[in-house]
Amino acid sequence: MTNLELGYMSFPVLLLLIFLRAPIGLAMLMCGIGGLWMVIGTPNMFLAKLKTETYTTFSSYSLTIIPMFLLMGQFATLSGMSTSLFKAAESWLGHRKGGVAMAAVGACAGFGAICGSSLATAATMSRVALPELKRYGYSGGFSTATLAAGGTLGILIPPSVILVIYAILTEQNIAKLFLAAFIPGILAAIGYIITISIYVRLNPGSAGTREPIPYAERFAALIKVWPVMTVFLLVVGGIYLGWFTPTEGAAVGAAGTGLAALLSGNLTWKIFMESIIATATATAMIFFIVFGAGFYNSFLALSQVPQELSSWVGGLGYSPWTILTIILIFYLVFGCLMDSLSMILLTIPIFFPVISALDFGMSTEHMAIWFGILVLIVVEVGLITPPVGMNLFIINSMDRETPMMETYKAVMYFVTSDIVRVIILVLFPSITLFLIP
Repeated sequence: MTNLELGYMSFPVLLLLIFLRAPIGLAMLMCGIGGLWMVIGTPNMFLAKLKTETYTTFSSYSLTIIPMFLLMGQFATLSGMSTSLFKAAESWLGHRKGGVAMAAVGACAGFGAICGSSLATAATMSRVALPELKRYGYSGGFSTATLAAGGTLGILIPPSVILVIYAILTEQNIAKLFLAAFIPGILAAIGYIITISIYVRLNPGSAGTREPIPYAERFAALIKVWPVMTVFLLVVGGIYLGWFTPTEGAAVGAAGTGLAALLSGNLTWKIFMESIIATATATAMIFFIVFGAGFYNSFLALSQVPQELSSWVGGLGYSPWTILTIILIFYLVFGCLMDSLSMILLTIPIFFPVISALDFGMSTEHMAIWFGILVLIVVEVGLITPPVGMNLFIINSMDRETPMMETYKAVMYFVTSDIVRVIILVLFPSITLFLIP
């Protein structure tokens, strides 16, 4: 069996291991080790590869940004900032038709700016917003669908751990990717608010109303979110203005979020230790997936699968836009089955060479940034696409009284909004690249 055939055979083996519920990092590591052993042959060369791959993977300075952003998100999650964000948004929007749901989306967007995780945003905001939605007469399916969709904003609005991983894999500028994600993230939040407005008019009984809050209370609630706004502007603005690198910005964000939580009285020693332990656990999980993907991608590179696939696609004669559409549909389907990080680590080394060989009428850097944002959006859509969107199960676990089928029906409105947004961003790349110098 040739090396190329080994590379192709590894895909069904990997999918089988995932189907058997092996952790994705372990599945990729086993396929990578087995493939390298068969390709390299001699044990000494394989052990040397094991040593060098471990060092080259974890000696990357760029990876230090991941635990910093995770720690920032943990401080924000455990110190009550999510509650302040939701109360502020609810005070301004809650009296409108569907206003509490709109407030939940707005709070998810704000929390995503300091969290960087879709699942964490969905889980955290659900604990805060779900009781309020039920209290004001919002139907179970509409409530859970809104929070599941709002959770996806956590991974798109910068800072984003997944964008950091993509930047490392494709050797792109992290700061530019953060800037490129900003406008699509805002468009996503606006699209969800419009979707809520349409849904409550088509289904009048799905949402109740509440009395308007006096403006004095609204401004008081708005003032309480100053830590979130300050940290976000300091981190993203500081990176954009060149005050510090993305890694330094992540450290500043973690320290700023921790300090804000401490000054508010929410950061106790117990919460601090929980944040450290949760950050260490999440970092270990991510790094293990990165480690497994490093081995598997090294095996694929030696087997020449990415190069052969790129040449084969180029020889088909399809237009670049057709190939891009096929790849995005692939991400949409498999995004329903795998988490975002695993999808990015597994597929980018294969698909990025294919896309890089196509002509979209823009520079290589702009193409890489635009493609990364599109991939991130489509993978996140998979998190709320029935029947196995991961965000849907996270929310459903917090609201056992709502049948999953009701959530499925309501969430399709948000999926439609996402698909419309993807089409717009594909047709008009300048929207994504508007802030890129």
